[in-house]
Amino acid sequence: MEKLVACVQKKPDAVCRLICFPWAGSGTSQLAQWGRLFNDSVEVFCIRLPGRETRLEEPFAKDMTTVVNEITSVLLKELKEKPFAFFGHSFGTYMSFAVALHLKKKYGLEPVHLFMSAAHAPNSAAYLAVKSIVLPDEPNGLLAIMEILGGNFELPLDEDLWRATALTFKEDAKLFQTCSFEKTEMNVPFSCDITYFCGSDDKIYDAKGWRELTSGDTSFYELPGDHLYLLKPSNESFLIKHMTRSIENGL
Repeated sequence: MEKLVACVQKKPDAVCRLICFPWAGSGTSQLAQWGRLFNDSVEVFCIRLPGRETRLEEPFAKDMTTVVNEITSVLLKELKEKPFAFFGHSFGTYMSFAVALHLKKKYGLEPVHLFMSAAHAPNSAAYLAVKSIVLPDEPNGLLAIMEILGGNFELPLDEDLWRATALTFKEDAKLFQTCSFEKTEMNVPFSCDITYFCGSDDKIYDAKGWRELTSGDTSFYELPGDHLYLLKPSNESFLIKHMTRSIENGL
């Protein structure tokens, strides 16, 4: 559990857990801190993939099925124990959706709310187009891929940090390309509400398709900023208030 999940503030009396799925090339350092910002009703878990942070010595995951199976098997007890919601940003959106589909199909479990951010809807042509991009080996080509997959954001100036980020990003991009949202799976829509967020200065994402993936309500919010708009304190504050209200209303 500690290997897969970062939880900076345990809240045994919380009424709901928010499981966060970070963006490509990153770890748990940013989203896990949300655990200190939510009130006592929401406990925050952030997913940590192999190949980074305390899992640095482990080989990167090779396919999304392996990732989904690890997350569901490790967290199944917690997910059955009390209500949960998902937040995914960029690459993390696709990972969270893959986990949500698996939980619904195999265990009949569903989040009380899906919060998706800065990503194409998985039933859109834009998603399929990004998924089919050939990943280059040379560093300059990788930079272009980072812009396509990751949107507009500043990269680290430190060369060693840039190299480490680029390597992790490339492995996450390979992982993203193993996502497979089959039509049969998509025919089992969710009943929970879905909220979609994006940055006003980021690239344009095709997000309309989220409406087709749930019988619940779907809402869309554009916040000021680039691909990592969610790290701006004012946006972070908005997200946390909005998610708290949505979660409490969904219980």
